[in-house]
Amino acid sequence: MDNIEWIKDLVLSEQQMEESGVIDLSTEVDSEQTLMNETVDFLRDLKAAFVEAASAFNQLKGSQIGHVKIYGISKTKADFMLFRNGYKLIFSMKAPGVISISFNLIGKNFIPGNSVDMPRSTEEREVLKAKWGPFGEVYWTYND
Repeated sequence: MDNIEWIKDLVLSEQQMEESGVIDLSTEVDSEQTLMNETVDFLRDLKAAFVEAASAFNQLKGSQIGHVKIYGISKTKADFMLFRNGYKLIFSMKAPGVISISFNLIGKNFIPGNSVDMPRSTEEREVLKAKWGPFGEVYWTYND
């Protein structure tokens, strides 16, 4: 079980009740912190899935040219980037419960013989948003 933070909170709360002899029925779950933890966990799960898929792709491809590379982004909790042939796919937490997915192309045409000029850099953004489900569960939506 990866997410045991709630169990730690439960044990700590129970220990405090035993020490003080008072039952606190007004304890609330910090929804902002829970959402932050869920967002980081979801990004880590996404990265693990992409690492597995990229590894399989790179092994089947054989040659070193055109491999998919995955990089963690420094000074962030769990942001990462997929890179292949000048194309970048960036997964970034913009706020607790909001993950930005941006597709970025850097450079000129990568197709030889195609004389159509492309912009120097193009970027598109999509967003995954967290929603609260029954029993405090978080689920992720796209274009909702």
